Amino acid sequence: MAFPSTRPAELSRKSGWQTACAVLLLALAFARPAAAEEASPTPAPIPIPSAQPASVNVQILYVKENVSKELPLSLLDQPNPDDGIAGAKLGVADNNTTGRFLNQTFKMDVLEGNIDELIKGATEKLASGDNFIIADVAPDSLLKLADAFKDKPALIFNVGNPDDSVREENCRANVLHTAPTRTMLADALAQYLVWKKWPNWLLVVGPSPNDQLLADAYRRAAKKFGAKIVEERQFKIDTGNRRADGGYEQIQQQIPQFMQGAKDHDVVLVVDDDEVFADYFPYRTWVPRPIVGSAGLVPSSWHPALELWGGTQFQNRFKKLTGRIIRPIDYDAWVATRAIGEAASRKQTSDFNVLRDYIRSPKFEVAAFKGVATSFRSWNGQLREPLLVSTPKHLVSVSPQAGFLHQFSVLDTLGLDKPETKCKAYTQ
Repeated sequence: MAFPSTRPAELSRKSGWQTACAVLLLALAFARPAAAEEASPTPAPIPIPSAQPASVNVQILYVKENVSKELPLSLLDQPNPDDGIAGAKLGVADNNTTGRFLNQTFKMDVLEGNIDELIKGATEKLASGDNFIIADVAPDSLLKLADAFKDKPALIFNVGNPDDSVREENCRANVLHTAPTRTMLADALAQYLVWKKWPNWLLVVGPSPNDQLLADAYRRAAKKFGAKIVEERQFKIDTGNRRADGGYEQIQQQIPQFMQGAKDHDVVLVVDDDEVFADYFPYRTWVPRPIVGSAGLVPSSWHPALELWGGTQFQNRFKKLTGRIIRPIDYDAWVATRAIGEAASRKQTSDFNVLRDYIRSPKFEVAAFKGVATSFRSWNGQLREPLLVSTPKHLVSVSPQAGFLHQFSVLDTLGLDKPETKCKAYTQ
């Protein structure tokens, strides 16, 4: 039986082609895992020792300052007694879930009162090992707390206020911040408005000092991202009749009159840091324009309707634990607690100095249901993270927006960047 012959040149070409294919397949086989590793946004797996590790106990203290605030406009926004505390409790539960495999235990104590009572109680708790303090206190109280523990083995996480000054000119080296700043929140919303090509803003500002700070953040954001504040108006709050019969009728007349004759604008940017009047504005303006800022479309660190990146599972666990929906301060407290747990899992120790230095190091990252790992800025201790832009019931977008670039991390397009910082307490 005759077989077709193959000339030597053809055989040589086939052998060379087969060899080249084999080399290419081997190269791809070795290259693919490395590429995947570089592209992964999540931290590396926690190392689990083969032998039973030594027992590790980490104690956390949550301090909450009792302050009187004006009632919110809506009954739906009544504060919960455990705002913030509930988020930290979920964080402790999550830490203990991982800790069971590493022979680690996390416990949390809670103190509530005025700042002097909190400092006294925290000093006593520090002596028994509560080195990590999660603080929901006013800016001045935060500085007083930080100064009281300046030379002691304590690390404070600010979850309670967005004041930029406590990260900048009044920063303290023993404080980290998981609550986003006013400038971060303003930048997050500004990026979305510019991306939408809604650059002309009518700014409505409330009378409180916090309103003025937030307005400054939006003025800065407009200049930073190329938007324009076409006009500013000061809103005087009169809430005396808001719960009386016919109160809505007065508001229905007041807001259009206040907005009449404004310069042409794309959106009404309402600045109400204390949350006492902004919700009056939707559907009551003189001309039909979107309301953004402190009502309507709002920037925040978290939203109770977020489903992306495992958010649904996170929301369900919180609701199962607390019986209510999660709020941004709960999320900020959860991140702080998880940062402590992540450090303990990685370093497998309860040594305070080791954990503190690792949390503040460039190597530290913590997953936070945001699609990317979060970390603390080396120049002022602020958590860098994506921020949400949402309506009351639904996520609209996530900032940083596409097209806003940074030479190191796009997350640093939100808030004060390293060249802008006034903080001198951190080693830069």
